[in-house]
Amino acid sequence: MHNMDYNKDINTDTMDNGLDYNTDRVKMVLPEYGRNIMNMIAMLKEIPDRAKRSEQARAVIKSMEVLNPQVHNQENYEQKLWDHLFIIAGYDLDIDAPYPVPEPGQRQTRPLVIPLKKNKVKANHYGRNIESIIDLVASEPEGEEKTAMIRSLAIYMRQQYLIWNKDSVADETIFKDIEKLSDHRIKVPEGIFLTRISSDATFSRPGFNINLGGNGGGNNKNRAGKKKNNRRRK
Repeated sequence: MHNMDYNKDINTDTMDNGLDYNTDRVKMVLPEYGRNIMNMIAMLKEIPDRAKRSEQARAVIKSMEVLNPQVHNQENYEQKLWDHLFIIAGYDLDIDAPYPVPEPGQRQTRPLVIPLKKNKVKANHYGRNIESIIDLVASEPEGEEKTAMIRSLAIYMRQQYLIWNKDSVADETIFKDIEKLSDHRIKVPEGIFLTRISSDATFSRPGFNINLGGNGGGNNKNRAGKKKNNRRRK
């Protein structure tokens, strides 16, 4: 097994002129613990008595815990500390430890590849989420509720369109995009229309709060507010 040469911690050339450079030292395996811990572990190897060596190893573990408190955020952090002790020692430390010595190959194991969704977005200006909403609407049975959902979807898509394209957009353009993005599973009913937008209206990227169950969301709130005002006047 490969042993780390800690006796060459300081280059002899730098000792002659009184200078000590980190670039001339042995590279630290786990820099978060610092060079003093590395030197302490090197000294552990020089203790001839196994019991004494094991006792001092536990003292080093406590020092490592203080120097790297972030380790507490990991599961089984005590075992992690002992693993780190053996790693810094080059897996060559004969002591009585509460956990088995880790295998060198474990640390070199590549992390598992997280599968990412690689499907190309059909329309970047609408975003990927809109495709999921379109699938949901397409699966609904024909009727008034689905028509209301299509209208709410169209209003949201028009808003998204105007964020990236500052020019105005015709309702028919949005309707055609809905049918195209749904692979023509959705047929926009005739006679459906969208609310007019003020010429000075501005849009910023909204949260994903599309209301598919209502007829335009905000318009319903305005109508409700007008009804309340009319009641008060009476």
